[in-house]
Amino acid sequence: MSQKQHSILLVEDEENLQEALKLNLELEGYSVSSSFDGASALQMIHQEHYDLMILDVMLPEVDGIAVCESIRLQQIDIPILILSAKNSSADRVLGLKKGADDYLTKPFNLEELLLRVEKLIRKNEMIESKHSITDTYEFGKNKIDFNGLILTNKRGEKIELTKKEAMLLKLLIENKNEVVTREKILQAVWGYNVYPTTRTIDNFILNFRKYVEDDSKNPVYFQSVRGVGYKFNQAP
Repeated sequence: MSQKQHSILLVEDEENLQEALKLNLELEGYSVSSSFDGASALQMIHQEHYDLMILDVMLPEVDGIAVCESIRLQQIDIPILILSAKNSSADRVLGLKKGADDYLTKPFNLEELLLRVEKLIRKNEMIESKHSITDTYEFGKNKIDFNGLILTNKRGEKIELTKKEAMLLKLLIENKNEVVTREKILQAVWGYNVYPTTRTIDNFILNFRKYVEDDSKNPVYFQSVRGVGYKFNQAP
């Protein structure tokens, strides 16, 4: 089985540095998309899933700190490695406070950057996988068989699930009581290059409510958080 190719969004306005970093990251096996300013980076982060963002601070239009802050305010949990010519402790603290996962000052050692990239991606994968659940899951008097793609609700009805339904259910349950962003759902359920509309995901949630809720208009288990994502509540 081939290893997954991780994707990186590289945001750097110095053309020579952008090209050099892109080349070296691709030689390490990463898929690299390029952005030269903060505004386009914010657009790209909504159009595709990335496993990591490498973000320069000094950017035209919108600087890197503002980009980082905006991403975190939207609850997008992509790992962010900041690159900056500013090397004071105050600058480093500001970058980390605004949501960066790591901070590397220019000029930097290429090998160190590559090691930090690998470490951030591995750490994020471990966080995402640590809440994995078993092949069956029960909540209330409902039971889901993820292998058999069957949901048995409290009325004893057996409902055949599509693979996409089962994947979304598993993702929501693994992150129970927490909002799962639309971007994370796109990555996990629909993959990297196929994007459903918000209505498509809403329809999946509506189906789940019909399957298990007492009152689908006042859901207990499956909730939408407007403008952010969706949440499974582990109710008693």
